[in-house]
Amino acid sequence: MKHLHFEVETNGFYGAYWTCASESDCAVITMIGDDPEDRLARSAVKWLCGCDVNVLTMSPAKKDYGHHNYPLERIETAISWLKANGNRKIGIAGASTTGTLALTAAAMFPDITLTIAMTPSDFVWQGFMQGKRDGCKEWPVEGESLFSYRGNPLPYMPFCYKHPDYWHCIAAESKRTGDMVNSRKLFEDSEAAHPIEPEEYIPIENIRGKLLLIGAEDDALWDAARYIRRMEKRLSEKSHHCSMEAVVYAHGTHFVFPEGMLKIMLPVGSALFVKWAFTAARKYPKECQETRKDIEKRMCRILAEWKKCFVRRS
Repeated sequence: MKHLHFEVETNGFYGAYWTCASESDCAVITMIGDDPEDRLARSAVKWLCGCDVNVLTMSPAKKDYGHHNYPLERIETAISWLKANGNRKIGIAGASTTGTLALTAAAMFPDITLTIAMTPSDFVWQGFMQGKRDGCKEWPVEGESLFSYRGNPLPYMPFCYKHPDYWHCIAAESKRTGDMVNSRKLFEDSEAAHPIEPEEYIPIENIRGKLLLIGAEDDALWDAARYIRRMEKRLSEKSHHCSMEAVVYAHGTHFVFPEGMLKIMLPVGSALFVKWAFTAARKYPKECQETRKDIEKRMCRILAEWKKCFVRRS
């Protein structure tokens, strides 16, 4: 697939731009995958281009598996580039940590008029890194947030576990539950130790256009269902600028991708991989697949509606 590549040093952000065959004037910034040109990113591109939108894939840096003080002005710069290069409408989509990033960016930059957040949190948390350190695969970064803007870390919920106990907590829970990764205890214990302050919540009432929130009750990484319900309550109590559609499935695990996108990512054995990754998928494989099929229909519909509608500025 032909695309343009962008580097932070020369372009102000790290990413890749992919145009769809239909010469669309709508683009979606996606942050699925650990690199803008890896297999996961390309799979998201193929699926989204099939929905007749252009795609700008982004990530913190080349094969950077952590998220700490990610400069949100990179997304601001990317938006400016998209507008200057024929894109009338701009959306953003993310999953897991980047679902939280999508919400945060959309709340900050009003040019974003479609926000798709899969398994997001409704608050910003402490930044983390991944790799190998003292036998640990992940660790929190002291004094850093997930995101920053103009050199300042955004307010965040700190983790109650420090290195190496942070990873030991995740590893022990993953072994106990049989999941590939299970970090629910980490998040639950941290929120209990540090109740989330008002400034640490994402001001989703500032998001413009369409907002789609997707999560599942059996998410093993964090309680996405509870976070989504808190966002529904927040919007019910505050004046807001977006039209929200929130859906929480009983079964779906952390991999609440559209079924077609997952099959592009894993042409052979996609369902088997999900079952290998999460105990809930082994118990309810049919239900998880039905969830992904419903997500596909929902996202295709919302993308089609967004491309057609005129978004009025307020």
